[in-house]
Order: sequence, then C-alpha cells, then structure tokens
Amino acid sequence: MASVLQLAIHKLAIEFENLDLSFHQIPGQPEGEVTSYFPGTDQEDVLVCVFKGKEIQEPYHRQDFFFINYAYVQSYNALSARFDNQITIQENECYISQPFGGYALRGKSDTDITIIGVLIRKEAFFREYLHVLSSDASLFRFFLDPQKDRFSEEFIHLSFDAHHPVRRLLEGMVVEYADRTEDTQAILKSMLLTLLLYIARRYRMEHAQLRENPLSEQMIRYITDHMEKVSLSDIGVVFSYHPTYVSSLLRKETGKTFSQILLEKRMERAKVLLQNTTLSIEEIAAQIGYSDHSNFYKAFKEYYGMTPRECLTDQDTAAIHSL
Repeated sequence: MASVLQLAIHKLAIEFENLDLSFHQIPGQPEGEVTSYFPGTDQEDVLVCVFKGKEIQEPYHRQDFFFINYAYVQSYNALSARFDNQITIQENECYISQPFGGYALRGKSDTDITIIGVLIRKEAFFREYLHVLSSDASLFRFFLDPQKDRFSEEFIHLSFDAHHPVRRLLEGMVVEYADRTEDTQAILKSMLLTLLLYIARRYRMEHAQLRENPLSEQMIRYITDHMEKVSLSDIGVVFSYHPTYVSSLLRKETGKTFSQILLEKRMERAKVLLQNTTLSIEEIAAQIGYSDHSNFYKAFKEYYGMTPRECLTDQDTAAIHSL
C-alpha cells in the first residue's frame, strides 16, 4: 500500500502544476482583489490535489469553492487578512476555508512540504453535505456564511494526531483520485462525507463548553440534529427516559410541547436554507423531514404568515427555487 500511496502522491503532485488555479480580478472590487475558480472538470464536484515542494509563496487571494488543506508532511503557514496574522499549520493539522475567504499559503523548508487538498464545488457542498454539519450552530453558520457574505475571512484550524483516521482517509482519497475511473466521484463523495463527520466531531471537541448543558437543552439539540426523523420515543431511548417523562420535562423547562419545539426548529432551519442556499424548496422540505412538500408549504405559511416563495421575494433573493 505504501508504494501505491507514494506513486499516487507523486502523480497528483505533478498534476498540481497543471491545475488551473490562476487568479482573476473580481468585478466591482478594488485592484488586486483576485479569485481562483474550481479547477475540476464539469463532471467533478470533488477534486483531490497534492502540493509537494520545498517552497510555496502564494499571493493573497480568494476562491469560489470550499477546500480542506491537510499538512501531510512538514508544516506551512496560512495568512488571513481578517485576523491580520500568519498562523502555522503543523503536520497533521487542517486548514478549512469558505468560498470567497481570503488567504495565502506560505512555506519554505529544506525538505519537501506535502499538502493534501480536498476541493469541493460550492453548489454540491450545499446540496449534499451541509445538513450533516448541523449539529453545531457555529459550524453550521461557518459553512452557510459564503452565501450571504461573499468576502468573509473566517477559517477553521483543527489538529489531529498522526494516528487519527483522518490521515488514512485522506490517503485513501489521494489513491482513488490518482487512478480515476467512472465511479471515482461517487466513492470520493462517500469518503468526503466521512471526512466531514470527523471534522465536525473534532470541532465540537475543541469548542466544547466548560460545563454540561441542562438535560432539556441536550434534548433540544438532539431534536435539532435529527429533525428530519425524530420522535419522543427516539429521545427516550437516547437519554434513557420514558417518552412521557421527556414530554413533561420539555414542557416544564421550555413551556412548549415536543411538537412545537420540532416545528420551531424545522421552520428556523427552512428559513435559513431558503435565504442562504440555492437548494430547491423540495430539497429543503426533504432535509427537514417533510416527504410531501405541500405539507411543508402549509406549515411554513402557518408559522411565518408567508409562503416559502414569498420568503425568498421578501429577502430580494435572486436564486430560483423550483418545485
């Protein structure tokens, strides 16, 4: 496996030199505000690349896709304008950026620096992966921000140890992409889902609160994380309480029934997705637990006093959401 992996790394490092990551002036922005575009083919939503070299000196720029950069061998630096600093990404650490986020990678070493990059087309990310990151509100907002703030400077910096599955997973993605076949995109998308779940778990660990949340808040978070299919019985099983007790506790602590809480969380999520993504109304309805989009329409109108389409118009949203 080691020889196959090294050959794959070598192949992608050569291909990296030919990727179109050229910089283009952003229309309507000051001179020097440049961006690069997703360099994959029209058939690709996920691209895996490898930088390997003793020096990397990028100009400050933006890009129109999500990316996850992993320091595979040696460390490198990442400059972020918002924080006006240059942070060091140590070996086995990830730097994750949003579309339109500004950054520049810098590095110099006597031996080769190796960076594994996973690039994800923005539209595919919102459609296929956003919902799996909803377990943490701040993480969810991080991945939504590019839809409403085209020039955010946020980034995520996470640490993993050398034996963490993330390293093996990325190696597997490198091998798969280096020898691409007709089903490579399907395989990479499945691997990317696993990678994002690991990232979400690590993010929660590094941002854990100092004290444990009250039981009712834990239950509400569970409802939020599983709104597409959750019941009182499910909550009872997870928290080892009878469903009747769960119902009583939620009403006592929040003044709302389980059904009211579930509806509230679904409607809040629907409004966020309507206003900040290009997902269709039907896709949004399915993501929050409505198999029949007509029921979603009815619930949304009763809750907000307007239809999902009127919500879009009210926000002056240009994207078309089709049924």
